[in-house]
Amino acid sequence: MQIGLVGLGRMGGNMAARLLRGGHQLVVTNRSPEAVEAAKAKGAVGAANLRDLAMRLAPRRAVWLMIPAGDPVEEAVRELSALLSPGDIVIDGGNSFYKDSMLRAAFLAEKQIHFLDAGTSGGIWGLTEGFCLMVGGEEEPFRFVEPALKTLAPENGCLRTGPAGSGHFVKMIHNGIEYGMMQAYAEGFEIMKESAFALDLTAVAKLWMHGSVVRSWLLELAGRALEKDPELVNVRAYAEDSGEGRWTVQEAVERGVPANAIAAALFARFASRKDNAFGLRMLAALRREFGGHAVKS
Repeated sequence: MQIGLVGLGRMGGNMAARLLRGGHQLVVTNRSPEAVEAAKAKGAVGAANLRDLAMRLAPRRAVWLMIPAGDPVEEAVRELSALLSPGDIVIDGGNSFYKDSMLRAAFLAEKQIHFLDAGTSGGIWGLTEGFCLMVGGEEEPFRFVEPALKTLAPENGCLRTGPAGSGHFVKMIHNGIEYGMMQAYAEGFEIMKESAFALDLTAVAKLWMHGSVVRSWLLELAGRALEKDPELVNVRAYAEDSGEGRWTVQEAVERGVPANAIAAALFARFASRKDNAFGLRMLAALRREFGGHAVKS
């Protein structure tokens, strides 16, 4: 099928390559022309902007957004609403907040344009392994773009989760779980690193990939990272969060669901960004004040 793709970053570029490899016709645009030229070299049609992209797509048009959540998506949806026709489809494959996706679906519905929120997981490995797709929206437009979805996803890796917003909601929870899993691995490996045993952590990671109940793709990636840099000397202890962990914790608060592990993992990321944090200095000062404990200057 023919599809427009907006955004050719790390995931968008790999999605473009996978779609082209699957025989789909692709019209692409990106802020940097270099990425467009690279996609054109693989068989895509380049477009200068959203208007140009919409003009190059034949009806019924489907436009997939792989751009940062927030204002960039909102601006693209607003612009596309004036460029597309009734029956056309906008797909947001980024990590948008699910309530924003529900509002965008309602906004486009007023113009008889369909909206699908496609939670997309797979990272930079999606090109070879496929992308796990969690898609919210009406069934009819979902079925229309299903040929492209099946090309992007591995076998059994695509699901229509329900109405608009549900795809990004499921992806949000997916990423919250990911926070907790990553934190547990990080803490466990640090305990082993600080133990009395001279453990080969790379070997342990590889061992656990065979029959262990904690085996996972994340563990495999941990093993690869340790293999390349056993002491992780080239990695700074600074972990960003892109929003989904915060939203998951906020949802847990709103629903009265205890999410201790996910919340702790989110707060650990906050702590990682502060060298000699004030709160930790206050902790040391309080121990000195009430117990006369020594502090390091």
